[in-house]
Amino acid sequence: MQRLIKLGFVIALSGLFSQNANTCTNFLVTRGASVNGATMITYAADSHILFGELYYRPAKTWPAGTMVKVYEWDTGKLLGEIPQASETYSVVGNINEYQVAIGETTFTGREELIDTSGIIDYGSLIYMTLQRAKTAREAIQTMADLVTKHGYYSSGESFSISDKNEVWIMEFIGKGPGNTGAVWVALRIPDGYVSAHANQARIQTFPLNDPENCLYAEDVISFAREMGYYKGKNKDFSFSDVYDSVDFSGARFCDARVWSFFEKITGGMDQYLDYVRGEDLDNRMPLWVKPDRKLAAADLMSYMRDHFEGTPLDMTQDVGAGPFRLPYRWRPLTWSVADETYCNERAIATQQTGFSFVTESRNWLPDWIGGIIWFGMDDASTTVYTPMYCGMDRIPEPFAEGNGDMLTYSPTSAFWTFNLVSNFCYLRYDLMTEDVKKQQALLETKYINNSLAVDHAAENLYKTDPEMAREFITDYSVSMGNNTFQHWKGLSEFLLVKYIDGNVKKEINGEFQYNGMGGNVPANPDQPGYPDWWYEKIVEKDGDKLKVIGPAH
Repeated sequence: MQRLIKLGFVIALSGLFSQNANTCTNFLVTRGASVNGATMITYAADSHILFGELYYRPAKTWPAGTMVKVYEWDTGKLLGEIPQASETYSVVGNINEYQVAIGETTFTGREELIDTSGIIDYGSLIYMTLQRAKTAREAIQTMADLVTKHGYYSSGESFSISDKNEVWIMEFIGKGPGNTGAVWVALRIPDGYVSAHANQARIQTFPLNDPENCLYAEDVISFAREMGYYKGKNKDFSFSDVYDSVDFSGARFCDARVWSFFEKITGGMDQYLDYVRGEDLDNRMPLWVKPDRKLAAADLMSYMRDHFEGTPLDMTQDVGAGPFRLPYRWRPLTWSVADETYCNERAIATQQTGFSFVTESRNWLPDWIGGIIWFGMDDASTTVYTPMYCGMDRIPEPFAEGNGDMLTYSPTSAFWTFNLVSNFCYLRYDLMTEDVKKQQALLETKYINNSLAVDHAAENLYKTDPEMAREFITDYSVSMGNNTFQHWKGLSEFLLVKYIDGNVKKEINGEFQYNGMGGNVPANPDQPGYPDWWYEKIVEKDGDKLKVIGPAH
């Protein structure tokens, strides 16, 4: 059966199955590759229909026989119900109170392996596992057990799974209708290395007898043989090539994002340009690389904002960026002219992000304090990553579930406020994002600089009164969330005043200038117009029509 092209749109199977094939990006960083010895993962939850919220589930014990309803994360469809665990752990976003964090990217893979009768979709799998696992290895086993017992509803997924000591990549695909469970492989990222995935399965061959570093479903190879997918030797079996072989879209729209991250942190990545352009699909990149320098959370925040700047795929440099160098192209990703098909690039930062994050899990601190999710709403390029400690027990109102949705505007919602800023910036990207970057740097630098002092104070409290420590980190996280929201609300108002009607008001140190003649009348604004190269393009197309005849006034 022809495999689905990974274009990030809604797919349908025989009119019975549909899901939002999210186009997401994850980075994975081990302790030995990080500046402070933390494990880190990133995630951009990219979907045209996902509303950004910071999910929270408190720890709880449950009576025997309790059942939990399972709703598909993408659509809200009720898939069924399963027995609840006797105890569930506190979860903030995609990190739990034991510092276990999980992210994902959808790779779809062989569409005939989607089990429309399964109960567990990939989103429910993430959040149920976070409620049940204390380590990354325990999370891997929990995920496998859940789908073995209850069926896997979604298509292929790559998962990033970290705890305070280890980081794993797990790739996962169902076994088709009437065949409950999934086939999967999980590899531990070697310490000192980093990995990434972005909607293309990346695990190829793997060790068959190294449980310290590799775990896998016992039938991952035999199932492929039964289905007629593979006839070679076990040692040569490649999960990606069998279950999600690379095509042009897998390289250009997906692995190109991995390449863009890798090329910023290690040398020699130019050798894979022909691959990420979709020209040589055999020249695949390594699953992990050793960075030239150790990485901090701030580095990952920066890399999540990437649009291929400074590379041959730079989205700000072709004519599609328009006169104001907008690094976005409205969907669809492919388009045709005169019977030829062309594509837009798909960058790490994208307009349809619901939320994104960078997690830090730090083994030298008590779990409640050691885990931080640096959480951002909307487009990563124009968001602010705000610290939320994994032990917090309430969510700031602007980030909380139920404060607006994709069809309901809420003036107190961080998601909508960040969208006000980002969507306004798309109109004059070159100028307006400079104002945004200043405010991003102001807030994020403050939050990062504060973190050591907050950690220290919380750790001292924890030694004598753990509940007081929990209250302290909760108050701090909520306060920073509210501060981010209010700051960005003020920025949205500032941008409207400054850039109204295509003019640019004069300012000094953030203060607008008056005309000096009394009243609230501004100084004459700047009118920056368009760059010369854009005027030249207009003349090429319509110069005869627009040419001035006689004196111009």
